[in-house]
Formats: sequence, structure tokens, C-alpha cells
Amino acid sequence: MALEHGQNARQSRENRPISRVVAVINPMSGAGLDPSAATTRVRIVRDALGRAGLSPSIHLTERGGHARELATAAVRDRADLLIVWGGDGTVNEAGSALVGSETALGLIPAGSGNGLAASLAVPFAPDAALRHILSAAPRPVDVGMFAGRPFFNIAGIGLDAHIAELFNTRGRGRRGKWPYIVIGVREGWTYKARQYEVELDGHRRSVAAILLAFANGREYGMGACISPRAVLDDGLLEATVVEDRPAPLRFLDARHLATRTIERARRVHTQQVRSSVITSDGPMQFHLDGEPGVIEGRVEIGLLPGALLVRA
Repeated sequence: MALEHGQNARQSRENRPISRVVAVINPMSGAGLDPSAATTRVRIVRDALGRAGLSPSIHLTERGGHARELATAAVRDRADLLIVWGGDGTVNEAGSALVGSETALGLIPAGSGNGLAASLAVPFAPDAALRHILSAAPRPVDVGMFAGRPFFNIAGIGLDAHIAELFNTRGRGRRGKWPYIVIGVREGWTYKARQYEVELDGHRRSVAAILLAFANGREYGMGACISPRAVLDDGLLEATVVEDRPAPLRFLDARHLATRTIERARRVHTQQVRSSVITSDGPMQFHLDGEPGVIEGRVEIGLLPGALLVRA
């Protein structure tokens, strides 16, 4: 009976029709210096949903954390669909409030990376993305957990987090693909590996690594694929441990990100895991879906299977 109840609850979440729609738009993500971006995005969403007979409640984000507040209110008001127009950071903010709820997430990619949208095969053109959202059935995907905080695409420790921190300090109109590449090349030459105790599903080893990635989706974005075997709804994370190597070899092996063959790179260990523990002396730089932070000493990484509904 318990199994039958769980199946019925899951079917109820997945078959819920669209009636109440909330749209959260980050007017800064991917807009460069365009002063009309906010007005244009509101019009596109209103027109597209109007053609489908829907009257969305549309909100513009005004500060960090605002997307989470708006998403929390949407869940409280029992919205069927929350459309998020923004980058991976905005999606992480808003999606965090939807975990375990019956409100489904729809994406309109607008950031520099858009890794989750790539894994979900969401079109990058806004009109096409909206058609995709409205035509797709809701499906449950897994949610990664890093020190109790959710992530949906990739959590990383080390070089990728260091690059994310430097990239995020750049002002409006100074982001995009090429600044990210420039920062990556510059920091890749000088970044110093850290010693970590890495425990993957109970198996522990000590390693000098430049990067530890835990992937639910396949790529950071812009075609940089760190975990080609990662699947959003398989109940597993793909752990990738990139051990230290001389700087020239870092760039030689980086080609595997573009060719989706990271497992062929030297001194790279990949493993599908359900839980991990990372320990290091001193603070560790990390990122969750590209949003950087610092944590001291020890971190637990896990997974909530099927905890987020997406229309994709």
C-alpha cells in the first residue's frame, strides 16, 4: 500500500495541468548593456503564454536572493509552473525553493554557461524555449546536495570554483564565453593543487587534486563537458577527480572537455556515486551551479532522487 501511495503521489505531481503560472525574469543575465532587456523579456513571456490561454504573474529580480523569495511565494500560492529566465545562478536560487514541491520548473536560458539547460535539451531561443516548456510533460529529476544546499547541475571544489569566483566579480556587459576562457587559461597556469581526503561511497583515498566535480548534469556550459555519463534522473552523481599535473599537460588534457572524453585524460578518476565526503586542511573554494563560496575542512555531498519537477 505504501508503494502504491508513493506511485500515486508521483503521478499526481507529474500529471498536474498548467493553470497558475509565475515567471521570474533576471533582467541582467545575458543582457549585456541592453537597457530594454527587461521590457522585452516581459513582453515575450506575456505574449507566448497569452497565446496558450494563460495569464502569468511576472516578476523581475532586483537583488541577490530575490529569485528564491519569488519562487518560495509561488510554491506557497500553489503555482503549477515557475518559469525562470536567467543563468545557472538564478535557476539555482529559484529551483532551491521548488525542491519537493508540486510546482514544476521551466527554463529560458540567458546566462554565460546554461549547463542545466543544455543537459535538458532546452532551446536557447526564448520563443522556442517557451514552446518547449508548454509542450513538455513534467518529469522528476534528481537534486544534488552539498553541505545541505541544493544544486541541480554541477558542484565543484578547486579550480572550477576559483574560476567561477573571478568570473562572477566581472560587471554587467563584461561576461560571456571569451572572458570565461581567458580567466580559465590564465588561472590554469598558476593554480596550485590541494591535498584532499576523498571518500566516494565509503571508499577513501588521499589525492593531490586541482578539481573535484560532482555532476548531476553533463556540462558546465558552452560545450565544456566534465561528466559525459551523468544523467539527471538516475539517482546517482558522477564524481570526477582531476589529479595534479604540470601546467602544459593541464591544457593538453583540457581538450577532452570539448570532445566529451574526460575519462581518457591522464590521472582523472570518474565514478558514479550516491554519497561523498571531502576533507581538507583549511578552507575549500566551491561552487554550486557556478555560484562560488568557501567551506571549512569537511563537506558531505549527496542526492535527493526525483526531488525537482521540470518541464523539459
